[in-house]
Amino acid sequence: MAKGTLYTISAPSGAGKTSLVNALLKDADPLLCVSVSHTTRARRPGEEDGVNYHFVSKEAFLAMRDDNAFLESAEVFGNFYGTSRDWVQQQLDQGIDVILEIDWQGAEQVRDRISGQKSIFILPPSLESLLERLTNRAQDDDETIARRMRQARDEISHYSEADYLVINEDFERALDDLRAIVRASRLERRQQHENNAALLRALLENA
Repeated sequence: MAKGTLYTISAPSGAGKTSLVNALLKDADPLLCVSVSHTTRARRPGEEDGVNYHFVSKEAFLAMRDDNAFLESAEVFGNFYGTSRDWVQQQLDQGIDVILEIDWQGAEQVRDRISGQKSIFILPPSLESLLERLTNRAQDDDETIARRMRQARDEISHYSEADYLVINEDFERALDDLRAIVRASRLERRQQHENNAALLRALLENA
């Protein structure tokens, strides 16, 4: 079996990254999962430890980082986020594709450390729609929303570092775009060669 593919998905806050990934996972693909990051930020209403994030103290996070336990880590809006190196590698070795929802800084770290990874950047159709989404989700106060909007242009400027761009103007179309990326990646020669080795040998037996 071929190793799984690691996907990094980045976007400015409010672009719909998490909603799209959650919808993609509802396809119940047994060979696709999302990494649950460690974070020092406070738990939001409805979030579960070990499901949405592994919520840890700043001291515990920094100790893990010092032990090189993270594939990538970053500080965002005063909070720390990190991806377990061992857990991701275990999934990939079992042929499972892994999605990392991370910012552009984390995606850059992953590109330097994992060969064959694929990066996806999700863009809003406009800054006006981004502001509307941040306001309507009612998770942040006005000051936080203003800070996220100030950061949005800088985050969006890193779109050119990604392999794929998905514009989330129509949710269902953006979701189909994500499905297409995963499906096309699984049809690459390397993947097909390893997953269909017996068939290829049989086809070439008498060549």
